[in-house]
Amino acid sequence: MVSTADPVLIAGSTGYIGRQLAVKLAQSGVATRCLARNPAKAVDPEEAGCEVVQGDVLDRESLRWPLSGVRVAYYLVHSMGRGAEGDFAETDLKAARNFAEAAAEVGVERIIYLGGLGEGRSRHLQSRHETAEALASTGIDLTYLRAAVVVGSGSESFQTIYWLVRRLPAMVTPRWTTVRTQPIAISDVVECLAQARDLQGSREIEIGGPDVTTYGGMMDEMAKAMDRRPPVRIGIPLLTPGLSSLWIGLVTPVDTGVVRPLVEGLTTETVVRDPSGMELFDLEPMGLSEAMSLAVRELESQL
Repeated sequence: MVSTADPVLIAGSTGYIGRQLAVKLAQSGVATRCLARNPAKAVDPEEAGCEVVQGDVLDRESLRWPLSGVRVAYYLVHSMGRGAEGDFAETDLKAARNFAEAAAEVGVERIIYLGGLGEGRSRHLQSRHETAEALASTGIDLTYLRAAVVVGSGSESFQTIYWLVRRLPAMVTPRWTTVRTQPIAISDVVECLAQARDLQGSREIEIGGPDVTTYGGMMDEMAKAMDRRPPVRIGIPLLTPGLSSLWIGLVTPVDTGVVRPLVEGLTTETVVRDPSGMELFDLEPMGLSEAMSLAVRELESQL
């Protein structure tokens, strides 16, 4: 398929969502340039026909050439966990500023960013919003997509719930398991990101699947997808996010650098308040049951 003339750039192309977006765009005939600190890790995008270039969002000068000739750039970088040094929020803020400044210098017209739903005091969610503000700080148009839990095999939130259900037939559960959330399938997130390329101007878009549930409800749906009985949940209201993260860290193999800020984010309701953004996309969102089943099958095929 012949690619469109102006390339899009994806920062975060070796991550779970960025990798799938890169492949989708390339297969759709969009000239796609993938930024990677280690290009050797961008195997799937390269095989799909993407141009893989080396660059680091923490090194502003390394971004100038990759962003040159680009009108639309995706920013899907997040430093939480995975061996990141120092405070992840400070690192994310520095990286976003570098990216926005380099993009402005070379004439990028719009940045598309995926952040989180929710307005709570979680450092994790606050960092996502601060990143969005930094990306918009140079005056470049920003399309800011906001999502709750992404239901997919490579999602840290999904994996946390998977391992809790798999390993614990009964569990003590803190108050955050009753907090409402509106999860969305990974395929729908990638589709929204791909279609966002054709939008104009700056806007904030809340995206979510058709089902509103709780984190406890997600555990029950997970158990159904795994063909297991839902775990017995014993409510312990005084179990703090800090203690919850220690407990999850012991029970699951999820990256310990991710667990605590992730759990703190679970205390905030993450439900779409303004559904008008989803109406911009030609998309029929997948239901939670189907999304769970697909993600469980994919994850278990990798174990």
